[in-house]
Amino acid sequence: MQDQSSRRYPVRPVVGVGALIYDVDRILLVQRGKEPLAGYWSLPGGGVESGERLEDAVIREVFEETGLHVSADSLATVFERIMPDENSRCEYHYVLIDFYCSITGGELHPGSDSADARWFPLSELTNLQLTAGTRQVVEACAQGRTTHPLISRP
Repeated sequence: MQDQSSRRYPVRPVVGVGALIYDVDRILLVQRGKEPLAGYWSLPGGGVESGERLEDAVIREVFEETGLHVSADSLATVFERIMPDENSRCEYHYVLIDFYCSITGGELHPGSDSADARWFPLSELTNLQLTAGTRQVVEACAQGRTTHPLISRP
């Protein structure tokens, strides 16, 4: 029987969160320190734990990966990443919910899952080794920040 908690060859897609943290014409990115895609640059974020609210997950993940405290201001976009293996089997499948976030404190430094964390001008994204879809999400969300109020839950 397959381990249902595994992110590799999952039984169901893994729900994750990402943070879009802009500073005028710059975006905060982290360099992945672990597989999959170690060495690639991406938005800070990660998997949602069972029983964890999405907003709490993005706040936790940003702190773990960057040392920064943030607020989850509004929903930005939903992004799906499916990564097949060499035999076209679904090796990884993520549904990522990205939030616009604002820094409320902390000091920028790479965390346990990240090899590096730093600001990049939006104009330099084409020169980076980014995870698939990251540049498109960053650029699309930078052009038109729409506000989607967070839903209160019991």
